[in-house]
Amino acid sequence: MARKKKSEEKLNLDAILFECRNILRQARNSGSFFEKRDMMLTLVFLRFIGEKFEDGIENLRNTLLDQGLNPDDEEIQTAFFDDATFTDGTYNLPLEARWSTIINTPATKLNVALDTALHSLATSDKQLKGCFVEGTFTTRNLAANDIKKVVDEVNKINHKQFGEEKDLIGRVYEYFLKEFAVNATKEEGEYYTPHDVVQLIAAMIEPFDGTLYDPCCGSGGMFIQSAELVKAKRGDLSCINVYGQEKEPATHRLAKMNLALRGISHNLGEECDSSFTHDLHRGLYFDYIMANPPFNLKGWYDENLKHDARWADYATPPESNANYAWILHILSHLKPLEGVAGFLLANGALGDSDTVEIRKKLIQNDKVEAIVVFPRELFITTDISVTLWILNQNKKGGDYRGRNLRNREHEILFVDLRTWTENPVKNEGKKKVRLIPEQIRRAADIYHNWQGVGVDGLNYAKPELYRSVGMAEIEQKGWSLVPSKYIEFIDHDLEIDFPSEMVRIQGEMRELMTREKQTQKMLVDAFKGIGYGIE
Repeated sequence: MARKKKSEEKLNLDAILFECRNILRQARNSGSFFEKRDMMLTLVFLRFIGEKFEDGIENLRNTLLDQGLNPDDEEIQTAFFDDATFTDGTYNLPLEARWSTIINTPATKLNVALDTALHSLATSDKQLKGCFVEGTFTTRNLAANDIKKVVDEVNKINHKQFGEEKDLIGRVYEYFLKEFAVNATKEEGEYYTPHDVVQLIAAMIEPFDGTLYDPCCGSGGMFIQSAELVKAKRGDLSCINVYGQEKEPATHRLAKMNLALRGISHNLGEECDSSFTHDLHRGLYFDYIMANPPFNLKGWYDENLKHDARWADYATPPESNANYAWILHILSHLKPLEGVAGFLLANGALGDSDTVEIRKKLIQNDKVEAIVVFPRELFITTDISVTLWILNQNKKGGDYRGRNLRNREHEILFVDLRTWTENPVKNEGKKKVRLIPEQIRRAADIYHNWQGVGVDGLNYAKPELYRSVGMAEIEQKGWSLVPSKYIEFIDHDLEIDFPSEMVRIQGEMRELMTREKQTQKMLVDAFKGIGYGIE
């Protein structure tokens, strides 16, 4: 009887990327880590934007058929397909930029074909200009066999399987950061924010419409997750306008790729530069700000920033650390009467002695609304403990998202999630945990319930998890925002009845000794039985 054919193993994204990495590592003239990464991200982008176009054409054909029209008719082809337009952000690709063209190109012509596709995209749509480096593939000029192997591997990645619910470009980016461990670039912003963390920030500040800004947008993951939330809640991405800035050229291109792939209209500026020394969106105010700035950034300061308007009402942040420069930059871009921001900082910013005067004034001006400490194991690319800050320009209450909010002036909510480590992530090189949807909803509910009418802000607390604190107590604690100074922690040793526990332990010891004596007697009897004569 013939054996049943073994079912094909389910494709694994990491396995595909690992194989691509190996091919590029062994290939001649494949370039530096960054050049390898750029090649991979560009190929994945071409694969996904091409597949999205093919799906768009297929949907258009089905629509025409439903309307009783023949999509193969020459006149119909001219009217609907020659210059097809799509309403979901799908790009109408020229023939040379389609994945079907690329994958069927002979190996010896692939490098040229890929760069031709990039040039065609960059010149056909302004949103795609600057997404990639033209000439990437002909400059490296990989051997025909090597480039063909990589393209064939990328061809296995199907957006229906890998990209529908995830920020795929960002996921590939995360893979390369993790596998190549680019520790030297951490101060330059080479961080990738986990999806669950972004989802929690978005669930809390609810950026459903209006303008959304990220001053250090990285690969654009904040925008992607926010867009997913908008689609889930409202279904209309046109409700939100995205603005961002990124310092690193390669990461800036990555963000543009990511947003273009998702059909998200965006303004990331015409160039990449520091938000401190060259603010591309100066004078603009936004409804929402989400950010994950590089932690404890050094080398950010410039003498021209000494009297900068962003910190004129506070104090110049320390030159040695940009944490409070990020806070004041973010605050300067929030709409004065209604803006809300959620951003991540290293835990040290909660109580640094050299920033106490800035922190004091932020609290006195009622800008800080909530502080949320995360489990350290949430992040792959850093071991630093991380905190979410929420700034709110309007803590006076009123209608918001259909909820009736109370006046929260002179109150700050502290939340400590450090014990939420029960959901491990498998197959990671170090301990890694994630927040599951139920936990994200619970954390958002803690915050939203606290905001609601009818809540007593000075008695809103749950030991070891959250507590609302008034400004007077914060002043007594030296203007520290460290949650453990305010949230009640229970000494569980005090719950133990020590006399009863001693009686229980002594009883167990007596029982153990009795069983041991019985066992010894059984052994002695056994040896006697076989003639050893043990006395």
